[in-house]
This record gives sequence, C-alpha cells and structure tokens, in this order.
Amino acid sequence: MQDFLATPIEFLRGVGPQRGEILRSELGITSFGDLLQHFPFRYVDRSHFHTVSELNEELPYVQLRGVVDQVRTVGAKQGRRLVARFTDATGRMDLVWFKGVRWLQGSLKEGEEYIVFGKVSRFKGLPNMAHPEMEPAVAWDRGLESALQPVYSTTEKASARGLNSRGIARLVRTLLQYPELHVPESLNAELVAWLGGTGRQDAFRHVHAPVDDTHLQAAIRRLKFEELFYIQLQLLIQKSLVQREVPGHVFGKVGDLLNTFYAEHLPFEPTNAQKRVVKEVRRDMGSGTQMNRLVQGDVGSGKTLVALLSMLIALDNGFQAAFMAPTEILAHQHFKTLTAMLSGLPVEVRLLTGSTKTAERKSLLTALRSGHIGILVGTHALLEDVVKFERLGLVVIDEQHRFGVAQRARLWAKNRTPPHVLVMTATPIPRTLAMTLYGDLDVSVIDEMPPGRKPVRTVHRYDASRNAVFAFMEDEIAKGRQVYVVYPLIEESEKSDLKDLTDGYESITRRFPLPKYAVSIVHGRMPQKDKDLEMGRFVRGETNILVATTVIEVGVDVPNASVMVIENAERFGLSQLHQLRGRVGRGADQSYCVLMSGDKLSNDARTRLSTMVGTTDGFRIAEVDLQLRGPGDLMGTQQSGLPQLHLADLVHDVELLQQARAAAGRLLDADPRLSLPENAAIRATLRERMKDKAVWGRIS
Repeated sequence: MQDFLATPIEFLRGVGPQRGEILRSELGITSFGDLLQHFPFRYVDRSHFHTVSELNEELPYVQLRGVVDQVRTVGAKQGRRLVARFTDATGRMDLVWFKGVRWLQGSLKEGEEYIVFGKVSRFKGLPNMAHPEMEPAVAWDRGLESALQPVYSTTEKASARGLNSRGIARLVRTLLQYPELHVPESLNAELVAWLGGTGRQDAFRHVHAPVDDTHLQAAIRRLKFEELFYIQLQLLIQKSLVQREVPGHVFGKVGDLLNTFYAEHLPFEPTNAQKRVVKEVRRDMGSGTQMNRLVQGDVGSGKTLVALLSMLIALDNGFQAAFMAPTEILAHQHFKTLTAMLSGLPVEVRLLTGSTKTAERKSLLTALRSGHIGILVGTHALLEDVVKFERLGLVVIDEQHRFGVAQRARLWAKNRTPPHVLVMTATPIPRTLAMTLYGDLDVSVIDEMPPGRKPVRTVHRYDASRNAVFAFMEDEIAKGRQVYVVYPLIEESEKSDLKDLTDGYESITRRFPLPKYAVSIVHGRMPQKDKDLEMGRFVRGETNILVATTVIEVGVDVPNASVMVIENAERFGLSQLHQLRGRVGRGADQSYCVLMSGDKLSNDARTRLSTMVGTTDGFRIAEVDLQLRGPGDLMGTQQSGLPQLHLADLVHDVELLQQARAAAGRLLDADPRLSLPENAAIRATLRERMKDKAVWGRIS
C-alpha cells in the first residue's frame, strides 16, 4: 500500500499536470503521501458568521456572508489594487487585493453571494479585509462537512490556480474518499493503546477532517508523538551502535603531565561542576568505547580548563589531541590560552589555520606526523587530507553547531580507531533542542561559575540617556578600567537607520579625545594585521575604548574591560547579546553591560532586552530565544541537523518529546534489535525512514 501513497500527485482527481507542477514547485507536494502530510496549521469554527456591523480590529480571523456588488481597480502601476464592495444586511466593507489583480477581476461576479474569511483592519474609518479567502456561497453550502474547518498554508501563485486553503482542503477530502487509501500502522499495539487507541489511518483522517475537537486533539497528539518518537529512536539506536560496536582507545592512567599541571600550574581550584565533568570524561575515555560527550557551559564557566585536563589525559596515555574552533580569532585565543597554561610543561602546542604560512605549515605537518606535537589547535584547516597525526586520541570541538556532520566525519576518519570526541558549546541549548540535536551524545553541564566572578549588571538605556552613559564610561576609565562599544554595522546603509561604526567611532573620539583617552577600532573588513594591531593595543591597556562590530563576540579575553555598551541592542538576537555580555565580567571587578536602543521597540525586542536585564542565566536566555525565534533560526539551518517536523513543535511539545524519548528507550531495552513480531511495524517504518541516510551515529 506504500505504492498508493507514492502515486504522483497529478493523478489525484482534480489535479492534473499543470496543478501538479504548481503543487510540486510551490508547496513541495509530489505524491499522495506528501498531500496527507501537508497538515493544517490551524482550524476555524466556520459554523459561526459575523456581520459587518460587529467588526472591529480586535477580532481574530472572521467569517461573513454577503454580496459583492461592485468590483473596480484603483491606482496605477506599483499601487494598482483590486477593490470589491461587500455588503450584508448590517453594512458594507471593502475587500482589497494587491496581487493577482487580473485573475481575480475576471473571477469575481457582481451580485453573487460569497463567504469571505480573513482579518479585519480599518481604512479611512471603514472596515476592510485584505486578500480574504472567498468562495461562492452555493459551493460553500455544498462542501461544508464539519464546523472545524482546516486552514492550510499555501502561496500566492498556488492560490491563483485555485490552490488556496479551501482548494487544498478539497483535494485532501478527495484523497480521503479513495477506497484504496490505506495508511500502514507505524507503532506497536502497546504504544497505540497508550495514545488512546488512535490508529495511524484514523489520525490522518481526523487531523484533516475532524468531526469534533476531541477527535482532533487525539489525532494531533498521536501524529506529533510519532514524529518525535522516530527522531529519538534513531538517535538512541545510533548511540547504542557506538557503545556496542565502535571501539575507543582505553586511557587507563592519569600520569605525570596531568598530576604536575594540577599540582603546580593550575591557576585556581576547579569548581565542583568542572570536577564532575572531568570525572565523566575520564570514565568515558577508560571504558573501551568511543566517547561522544557534549559539554555545555555558560560564557566564563571554565570549559577550556575541562578540555585541557581531558587532553592531558590523552597525552599521558601516549596520544595526541586536536582542538578545533570555528573561527581564526577563536583558534588564536585558545592557542594563546593553552600555551600560557602549559608554560613550563613538556607539551608542544601548535596552531594551524588558513593563514598559516607555507614554510611553517610544512614543518608543522612533519612534526605532527612524527608525534612531536602533543596538541594541535586549529580551524577547518585541521580537516585537510594532508593533516595526519601519528596517534590521534582525542578531538575537542568548540561551538560544535557551527560544524557540519560531514566535516566532523573527515576528522574522525584520520585514525583507524576513532578518537574520543569532546564537544563544547558556550551557546546554552534548551533541553528540547539538546535532546533532538544531540540525543546520541552524553551531555555534561557546567552549571557553576568560578569563584570571585561577579554577575554582570545589565541595564537598558534609550538614546536620550547617551550623555549619562558617556559620563559613566568616564568614571570607569578613571578607575583604570576599559570599555567596549559594539555596533551592528560597519558602514551606513540606505536601508537602515542604524548608527554605523564609522560615525560611532568619530563621536566617541570627539567625546573622549587624545591625549587623555585613546580609542581602538576593529571590524571584520580590516586586514588581519591591522585587526591584530588594534586588538593588541586594547589587550595591553594602551587604549581605553574598543569600538567594534561583533568580531569581538568570541575569542577576546580582556579581564580589565568592565563595561560593554551595545548600540542598537534591539537589532541583536538574544544569543548574540549574551555572548557579547560575556566579554566583560572576566576579572574580579564589578562589570556592566549597557543596552542602548531607540524609543520604538517591537514586542519581541522588548522581550529580548528585558530578558537580558532580568537574568544572566544562559539556559533561561536560550529558552526565551527558542520561544521567540523557533529552533531553525536559533541553531542556524545549514549545519543544525534539525529534523523536518510537520506537526510537532520543539518549543511547546517538551513533555511529549520527553515521553517519546522514554518510550523509545524502553522499547530498545526490551528489544534492542527490534526483532520481536509485535515490533514489526516499527522495524519496517524505521527501515523506510533510514533507507536514504548515511549512519552518522559513530560521529559526535
């Protein structure tokens, strides 16, 4: 029966070749099965009609029944629009279209009764509705089967061919009436019973044509659970595969390097959270299977120390370690930090980036192959085929979500026995995303800050308070502190009213003139040597203020900098604001973050700024960010690895996700190979879902 669901969409009654091509190109619907999975995004109780006299802008989407008695085009060229007068017994309003004018003008009939549905606004005191859904009342009366009418996403181009929400609903109803339609069950009887007995075919039927809200909610829960269950099942199978089949180097001892470093070179006593994570890493690396561990820790929580202690364990056991960072600035910062911390110990640390000179690269590669280099820090350059280790035992990947799976696979493949993998991120990841993106990894959280760190005080100030902010900067500089001022743009843009970096730099230098003050400037378009020169002056304390773009988001560590001023803070995302704030508060002094904004703020911008003022907890900030932006935007779609979800929502379906993971875990505990007869449907569904996918489970 899978063959029936694979039938090309043009063979559905009412579609044909032309509409089939529109469905393919506009909505990604290529088969009967795809149409079934084009779920409604909301439902409307279409049994209720409003009248024109009841309309106001506070109402949600409304439905009216009345007559179109005048259709005309207004304006010319770019401003051309179609306006239809719509009347019922209580009054009149205008229906307005800005697109598809020519097609609509030919299809609307004056004097005919229509059902219109849309959002009401006002223009010159009169109600109007832009781009309403419309259907002749005769057709509506004939087609209405349920009070709960599904609303489907579509496009202007598809709507112009009759494939608006109502048109798609008609196609779905046609498909549901085919006697050959059979949707195979994908869960075992125990899970179906736990979900209230809603089978898969019934779930699809009720989600598209609900008889009532009870059946609809049961269908939605069943289909959401199924989506989340199979994601978690695949992740847990991959994790189990690694634990069962992928050998790992056994690091059985803690030797001289770690002991000497701990006793004589450690700058401070590790926090209990750091000690706990190092214990978890030691246990993994001594287990005989490959470690795949994610370490989450807020900015400044001490992840680098955990990484270094882990690398020293590898070195003590006769292996090399690699430390991969997403940018050159961050790679340089890690190299500098590790070199300083290991000063006096017999460990060769080298740096390899795209900017490494040819002669230096040649000697480095030779030393790497011979085993003289203990720790190699670098960027994507570490992935090149010419980079060969003598004995790679541990790979540390920083800000791992910026690397794709295939890139990590190349690093993993440099050894016959795969190295242990320690993944780190300073971008706190909400639980739902961590369970979905990194469900095949063991997760450690550094949830404690090193002693002596004072939380950064964050305030929001409007442009009108700029002089007071400048006076505050003066006071901090008088105490010997330094200040960051960050701008979102490099140069003026015609499309934006943002203060650009150049103007900002000029106003700062006027307010803080030589010789009393010195100001540095850094942005992404500067040559690397100029960037390094300016950054170096600030690091050495030769300049009081660093005016910069977000190039300083990662990789800059200046403990003496106590103030971070972020211009146009409303234009930054929460994660970026949190990372920028993490550039201060790295010393023992009280530090401050000042969020500057204009007066006009959107609701989302207000939420972001008030969240920053209200908390320094990166995980709380990440949860708010997920609610505001959604999972795709939060992680970045290119490398995120986020699965395609048709119905489930990682923001709102946290409990269901946890239930799905628990159910998948119980299933694999009872039947690791899914070989029991009662799990045949799950085994077949899983095989179908994974047939075109490489098994990446052996890579972090």
